[in-house]
Amino acid sequence: MIYLDEAATTPIKREVLAAMGLYLGPEFGNPSSHHEPGFRAKEALDAARTSVAGVLGCRASEVTFTSGGTESDNLALKGIALGQPRGRHVIVSAVEHPAVLESAAWLERIGFEVTTLGVDHEGLVSLDDLTAALRDDTTLVSVQYANNEVGTVQPVAELAAAAAARGVPFHSDAVQAAGWLDLSVETLGVQAMSISGHKLGAPKGIGVLYANRWLTVEPLIHGGGQEEGRRSGTENVAHAVGMAKALELTAAETGDRVAAQRRIEIRDAFIADVEASGGRLTGHRIRRLPGHASFVFPDPGRSRSGESILLDLERRGIVCSSGSACAAGSDEPSHVLTAMGYSGEVAQTAVRFTFGRDVTAEQLSEAAHALRTVLA
Repeated sequence: MIYLDEAATTPIKREVLAAMGLYLGPEFGNPSSHHEPGFRAKEALDAARTSVAGVLGCRASEVTFTSGGTESDNLALKGIALGQPRGRHVIVSAVEHPAVLESAAWLERIGFEVTTLGVDHEGLVSLDDLTAALRDDTTLVSVQYANNEVGTVQPVAELAAAAAARGVPFHSDAVQAAGWLDLSVETLGVQAMSISGHKLGAPKGIGVLYANRWLTVEPLIHGGGQEEGRRSGTENVAHAVGMAKALELTAAETGDRVAAQRRIEIRDAFIADVEASGGRLTGHRIRRLPGHASFVFPDPGRSRSGESILLDLERRGIVCSSGSACAAGSDEPSHVLTAMGYSGEVAQTAVRFTFGRDVTAEQLSEAAHALRTVLA
């Protein structure tokens, strides 16, 4: 099997499993307990939080461990919007993950006004559009760092600077960007950022929300006041340790510019092979994730659904996706592609190939050959 669906989930790294092992068994203490097993658990949790903060360039107290990217997005949108006194207006982009869009829709149902920014044909948000949408009562802006379906990387630093000029907090869903792009919150200029562990070699069920210490964040989960009062409940020490190790490993990989350039070259060669077979690249050609290649197949003479293409590819040992894993079971066209101007019919031909650093040029060549066979 050649696994090309890492935007959906990644295998757990061996080093992550090794780091977690102690806290899945022998060290079982509750970090809130005032005895030796509890103190050791708290020490491990504190060390994990400090490690994550080091990668993000923030204070440890600004790191909240959650159950994943979806909870982190919900806590950011709802928690920050409800916690700020300045107004009841929220801005999001049309291509956000459903965790952001559905949270914004919930805010709208309880009386907030939501402005949805459109994107161009490559999936980019316009700085001018954001600037025009900002108001004195804007409470929060949320624009993703990189798109899960088409791989487009947004100009987050520029967008965040525009929001900052009006004193508006800026949140970015960095779930897909983590492991590939710089996560320095100072460089990006964001006040909140969401990350999910299983997209970068940690287990499912762990995530992080960075929220600037000056933000008031209304918790979604009330109880014992863990996580600085932002997320109650007994902390998952083992998964937090795994998340910290995964971020530490990917931060080192992200800093290897030679390897990153090689990954881009491998990706672009694969894109060229698929385009030669009739695929049309979706998303930005240059401003895209290094391990992301997504296509539609609009040839009216042999148009096929993305689902049928991926099933035929799987029979040949190639595992990929027809779109977002979070929309599994839906027969509706991708909201991302329709926002980018694709018709519903063309959007339903989408196929996404996403791969990590271990996938070779030869494996991608084999995948391209299998696709040619399927499309013939």
